[in-house]
Amino acid sequence: MKFIFMGTPEFAVPMLEKLNTLGDVDLVVSQEDKRKGRGKKLKETPVKIKAKELALEVFQPENVNSKESVEKLKSHEPDIIVVVAYGQLLTEEILQIPKRYIINIHASLLPKLRGAAPINRSIIEGFDKTGVSLMKVEKGLDTGAVSHVKEIEIDGMNAGELEDKLAILGSNLLEEFIKEAEVKEIEFIPQDDSQMTYAEKINKETLNLDFNKNSKEVVNLIRGLSPKYGARFYYKDMLYKIYDACAIENKDDVEAGTILKAKDELVIKTLDGAISVKEVQAPGKRAMAISDFLRGNSFEEGYKLGGK
Repeated sequence: MKFIFMGTPEFAVPMLEKLNTLGDVDLVVSQEDKRKGRGKKLKETPVKIKAKELALEVFQPENVNSKESVEKLKSHEPDIIVVVAYGQLLTEEILQIPKRYIINIHASLLPKLRGAAPINRSIIEGFDKTGVSLMKVEKGLDTGAVSHVKEIEIDGMNAGELEDKLAILGSNLLEEFIKEAEVKEIEFIPQDDSQMTYAEKINKETLNLDFNKNSKEVVNLIRGLSPKYGARFYYKDMLYKIYDACAIENKDDVEAGTILKAKDELVIKTLDGAISVKEVQAPGKRAMAISDFLRGNSFEEGYKLGGK
């Protein structure tokens, strides 16, 4: 079969690699390259980098739904279009292009966590398990009927670790789908919209730690934002980020956000206990294990952390 693959971030790369072993990837569509970092250098998307390694044609339209882009996609006459975290909504005209299916692999157990940040939100919201769902693409946001699902226990992973696991799971799911599609028509089951939840995009407000929550919620936020973002707090008007922490018991009668220990370890009071910080980043510095950090930096015990 002939495929078009549409994807952009690192999460989509294993699925492009897998698809390339299952048939003819005739075209790879990715978002435009962006300028990033202090030098604002133009950085290619992870999917584009992998497509070039595989000697596949890459197409990066500003607007994939433009007349010129649609004609480009049509000219390849794909049997199946596979979409993985591409980043643009598709019009009905594109949905009608493939001879058989246009499918999407989404990193949640649909209809739970539709939307932009399902991996982060599954951890932040305290889910025990998540997974990947393979669905038909339609006009709505992650609303299409589902054919294949795989589950995974979250089991203490941070967002980066979980993303890696889900990318491999998604690759296996895609392989199952393609092999079945080679021999039969695929059955898709409509989602139960009454069970739908939405995974809101990670924004600046999401990054701020609130120590007036219980320890589990605080640790979930830290894990759900690591390693890409870091959960933020201010100490004496300076912004710090935490990338790893664990919940510990503590019954001290002090306000949430109070630094309880800062010599050999960093312990911060929460609503129902405390957290022990394992990895932290100071302004303008790299993230460090807390033991290394405290050798050259210090916090004041008894200091109450707050917002800025």
